[in-house]
Amino acid sequence: MVFSSIEFIFRFLPIFLICYYITPKNYRNFTILMGSLIFYAFGEPIYVLLMIASIIVNHFFALKIARSQHLGGSGKLPLVLAVVYDFAVLFIFKYFNFAISIVNDIAGDDILSPVNLTLPLGISFYTFQVVSYVADVYMRRYHPDRNLLSFATYVCMFPQLIAGPIVNYYEVAEKLKDRKVRYIELEWGVTLFIMGLSYKVLLANKIASLWNDVQTAGVYGIDTFTAWLGSWGFSMQIYFDFFGYSLMAIGLGHMMGFKLPGNFANPYESKSATTFWRRWHMTLGRWFREYVYIPLGGNRKGRLRTIFNLFVVWSLTGLWHGANWNFIFWGIFYFIILMLEKSFYLEKIENSKLLGHIYMLILIPISWTIFNITDLSDLGLYLAKMLFIPIKGTVDTSGVFMNFFGKYWWLLLICAICSTRLPMKLVKAARNTMTLKVILLVLFWFSVYQLLKGANNPFLYFRF
Repeated sequence: MVFSSIEFIFRFLPIFLICYYITPKNYRNFTILMGSLIFYAFGEPIYVLLMIASIIVNHFFALKIARSQHLGGSGKLPLVLAVVYDFAVLFIFKYFNFAISIVNDIAGDDILSPVNLTLPLGISFYTFQVVSYVADVYMRRYHPDRNLLSFATYVCMFPQLIAGPIVNYYEVAEKLKDRKVRYIELEWGVTLFIMGLSYKVLLANKIASLWNDVQTAGVYGIDTFTAWLGSWGFSMQIYFDFFGYSLMAIGLGHMMGFKLPGNFANPYESKSATTFWRRWHMTLGRWFREYVYIPLGGNRKGRLRTIFNLFVVWSLTGLWHGANWNFIFWGIFYFIILMLEKSFYLEKIENSKLLGHIYMLILIPISWTIFNITDLSDLGLYLAKMLFIPIKGTVDTSGVFMNFFGKYWWLLLICAICSTRLPMKLVKAARNTMTLKVILLVLFWFSVYQLLKGANNPFLYFRF
């Protein structure tokens, strides 16, 4: 079940909220937990058991860590056991077949057969949450929650379960024990949910047609400008797809009395890749910084060690997104770009009013193309087309660009405007006004209309 679906908006969510608000305050965590398990089981009932096992195992080991430290030990053994369990489960379901393919490629023969496993929804997100929890307990940032129900609520909370934001325990610890849902928070939560729904349905789902049309034409049937147009289209699709979903999640959190962390801060306004990755999927970047980069030594052990640490972080960031070589290349691509920026030209492009934006206008679509095309031969051909490298077999492409541009220019323009801080700035300025309420009402029902029409409604981050 996805937030941008009729089933969620008109069936699950109203029933859940009614049950939640009429439940006595002391029992609302139980309502959240049951609602979250039902929400998750709607798509993959068998994998609910996998998530429950993760909750029990990590709760047990967190208590063991605290007990060991209380008795004068380090708590390292239960930490290692918890982390090994968490990443072993993630590896089996997400990376096992990728590892088999690597072994077969090295052997030059299919000596191992792939295993028929479905990737459990949200496993990358809730695995990172439970790992951060046991790691923080080990580092004595807080005591473990001895209430299993409270911890299970933190892990399973359905707004952030499937696609984040990746929430650290300390960000919701107090609210798990005591919270109130005030009208102003409920109203703001509804506002954010509708904004996110509109971004997802009216922008991401619509601009997705541009990339689909370019793919249908094929790399041999498009020219360089059309290739760039398609990549810009996908860049907008993935942004509004994930940003919209994150806004809906944060809005749902407000409706329940929680303030979930922001995940995006207008990344397409950035003048450098360095700034971009401080603004895109911020909770994932924070996780890698706090639990990989800093423990490896960060930038405290010399330049060569810093470069190595960043290489590890970005290789893992790429691998986190998917079990395929293109994701690893995507991570290494950004590692190289970030190193080049820090070494040579970061200050220059950041201080320029125009140069940095032109730079990112080129860099962003190239990076998302690497991210998007999993077949390496197809990826090579598409990048060659983008870089004006002639491809043998290309047919007559005259008129293709103008056809696609004429069809989608207005939607790209709307996406470009909405990728800035302007829309949310206007929403905050008009907060509590009747004008905003009317606009939100129109956006909501127009989004519902599009869903009822059976319009294309994928969610890209489900596959990650």
